[in-house]
Amino acid sequence: MTAPAPLEGIRVLDLSRVLAGPWCGQLLADYGADVIKVERPGSGDDTRGWGPPYWGDAAQGMAAYYLSTNRGKRSIAIDIASTEGAALVRRLAQDADVLLENYKVGQLAKYGLDYASLSALNPRLVYCSVTGYGQDGPYAQAAGYDFAIQATGGLMSVTGEKEGTPGSEPQKVGVAVSDLFTGVYASGAVMAALIERGRTGRGRHIDAALLDVQVAMTSQQASNYMHSGKTPQRMGNAHVNIVPYQVFATKDGHIVIAVGNDGQFERFCTLAGHPEVAADPRYARNSSRVERRAELVPVMAAWMLARTTAQWVALLEPHAVPCAPILSIPDALSHPQVVSRGMRVETACIPMVATPMRFDGVRPVAPLAPPRLDEHGDAIRQALADQAGWPSP
Repeated sequence: MTAPAPLEGIRVLDLSRVLAGPWCGQLLADYGADVIKVERPGSGDDTRGWGPPYWGDAAQGMAAYYLSTNRGKRSIAIDIASTEGAALVRRLAQDADVLLENYKVGQLAKYGLDYASLSALNPRLVYCSVTGYGQDGPYAQAAGYDFAIQATGGLMSVTGEKEGTPGSEPQKVGVAVSDLFTGVYASGAVMAALIERGRTGRGRHIDAALLDVQVAMTSQQASNYMHSGKTPQRMGNAHVNIVPYQVFATKDGHIVIAVGNDGQFERFCTLAGHPEVAADPRYARNSSRVERRAELVPVMAAWMLARTTAQWVALLEPHAVPCAPILSIPDALSHPQVVSRGMRVETACIPMVATPMRFDGVRPVAPLAPPRLDEHGDAIRQALADQAGWPSP
């Protein structure tokens, strides 16, 4: 079956680099958009050199990091600081539907590549600016890095082992979630603006700030604070609003128990051989369990040591008690459900993780592999020289 391409015919000019902007561009490419990646001559996107590991020789600039976020794009090397380079980008922008950029606020205006300049040439252009702190405010000029944004946006204050635990300290998440979430939010905003443009005929300037996204990501933790006045604290793998919802040690390792309601707790206790605990009014309701977390969790922790992780999973899963072993990345990629769902793909023999969405049961995957630097530059320049409009892939 042909891969779905709901954004077929949409043209994207991707001036972004590193992660948040390119992640947005890759999502649009997977959905069928034609994405041209504009890169610095000589070095290209910073992440080309963020290795090892590399695909092929390191000199080719194809670090695994770069490969993870640039599928489906064509590359052209342009020095936008030069008169000729800026003019070339403006020419490409005239025929584009979307432009992505993550330069410092005001930097592209020096080259006539800001939203005001390009929208005057192409009023239909949806222009998405990705920055650390947004287009205005006292920190607008500050450089934004995922690690710093996780810290400033409150995420690290609630991530890590509980205060007082030996060696505990605030922790960042194991992947650059502020960047990744911003890329996802930005792609949604871009598609919303494209739908609106179908009604109005005009584009939009989208202001996508990592800090805004990170604050939004604090979700129920921020809501808990706003409604209680209590500052959320680090709780390790425990959940602030639900008990039991955390990691437990088993006879041979660890397991996640994610009981989300009282019925699940009752089934868990019965299967564990302790139905009287679920019947005890001190623990029967989640609100009571949260209040008595300190006395209940150690009792459960002792139960969990009686079986291996596999034995607990085999016991609990058939009875709809949410639980899971903690898998490594290799184990996760080889999990039978992940394999069955086709989440690992290869394009031009390069292994990659697929986009997680399906359309009518089919997963969209851009047909082009992540490009080598300026791989498509000659063809794009020639097409423009021939005045053929936007060059086809």
